[in-house]
Amino acid sequence: MLLLQTWYLQAGTMDSLAESGREHPGKSAVYILEKGEESLLTRAWLTQTAANTIDVQYFIWSTDNIGTLASESLLNAAERGVRVRVIVDDLLIDAEPETLLSLEAHPNIQIKIYNPVHSVGRGFLSRLWHLITDFRGSNQRMHDKVVIYDQTLAITGGRNMADEYYDYDHAYNFRDRDVMVAGSVLPEIQRSFDAFWHSPLSVSLDSLLAEEKQRLTGDQVLRYTDWLHRYAQNPENFAPEVRDAITDMGTRFDQIVSMMQWTEVEYISDIPGKNSSSDGLDGGGRTTTSLINLLSEAKHQILIESPYLIMPSGGFDFFAELVAAGVEIAIVTNSLASTDNLQAYSGYRKQKQRLLDLGIKIFEFKPKPGIYRHLIDRHEELGKEIPIFALHAKSLVIDDQVAYVGTFNFDPRSANLNTEVGLVIRDGKIAQQVANAIRRDMAPENSWEAGASNQHQDVNFGKKLKVNLWGLLPLEPIL
Repeated sequence: MLLLQTWYLQAGTMDSLAESGREHPGKSAVYILEKGEESLLTRAWLTQTAANTIDVQYFIWSTDNIGTLASESLLNAAERGVRVRVIVDDLLIDAEPETLLSLEAHPNIQIKIYNPVHSVGRGFLSRLWHLITDFRGSNQRMHDKVVIYDQTLAITGGRNMADEYYDYDHAYNFRDRDVMVAGSVLPEIQRSFDAFWHSPLSVSLDSLLAEEKQRLTGDQVLRYTDWLHRYAQNPENFAPEVRDAITDMGTRFDQIVSMMQWTEVEYISDIPGKNSSSDGLDGGGRTTTSLINLLSEAKHQILIESPYLIMPSGGFDFFAELVAAGVEIAIVTNSLASTDNLQAYSGYRKQKQRLLDLGIKIFEFKPKPGIYRHLIDRHEELGKEIPIFALHAKSLVIDDQVAYVGTFNFDPRSANLNTEVGLVIRDGKIAQQVANAIRRDMAPENSWEAGASNQHQDVNFGKKLKVNLWGLLPLEPIL
């Protein structure tokens, strides 16, 4: 009965969105998801209430608690008749073949693996062979993160599917940002997903795990799916208060929809494979070109939030021209104390002084920022020990009038190797909202200003040693 009521609520919400869309032809509705928990609850409620289709595209889908519960939620959707399609990049998959095949055994679930040269169906020698014979191809990854519900609502942004992206890891979390969107931009988001779905780079499990599938029995599938449902029913894994919060999203979601801003939105995305380059590690891409053109529009100020900050080829000259034209540029990125990626930090550290010399202001995010109480609604439950935070949001704002929120990091990998997506939102109100969030992340209680920050960072010797060693290697093109 409760599920039936939830479906009615969702149907009413979708009808309301459709009616608003007719009142705003050519416009899209936007809502910024700043908090991890709200982003997770929104995804969960939409998954529970989707009526026809769910299309999922992620760089990382972990087998931790959040990833497992998300898998069970998709299985539930499939069991009530929803068609579920999932594309996951191959690089960091940690699921066993039996797990993947047991999920796809349901007739309403299809799973494809993007550029599978590292993990799924590959042994050590195969991985090594691809790395040696096709270094660029091995490094070309799908960094897209998007979920589309009933071809009506989509969520995209920085978050993958794992505990730390939704503030549910008690030791280490990411400060991130997503956008929920509806309206005229949805067909373009769907076209991008479909392009990846039909691309030869997205390979079916039938092809990758043919032998494992042939050995898989019906009893094994049943045991896994039963275990998955029992896992989700265990209150130690799925707390009753979280389950209640998802149910309550029906009411909250109506409020969120009422707050969505109808405005001009563009979806920028790369083609599968990023570009036509087959040998080198450059080549650019559609998102790279779009963001260069976007930044070139700036007249007064650019605010950038990026977990990694390494200038690709031509980047210094491009930003120098903007500064010379009178554009103020401020960037917030990770500090050594907060970063989860020492290789990327080693590349940033080599360039930091040159960036500062251009006149760019750089702020480095603290591992225990004062903002954490604002980011985590459940912060009192975490006790006295504050989890470490690392910046993971990928956003920019131009002249407080145009905002970009997506998956693009300011580094050579996003510029030339990884496929990326994002929303360009031409609306002063939304841009101001994102700008205020970025400025807050730059504030002294949340970040150190680069140039005077190292003396304040408490970083252990081992981390310093590792970043020094990584800095000795010429890794910039793949960072």
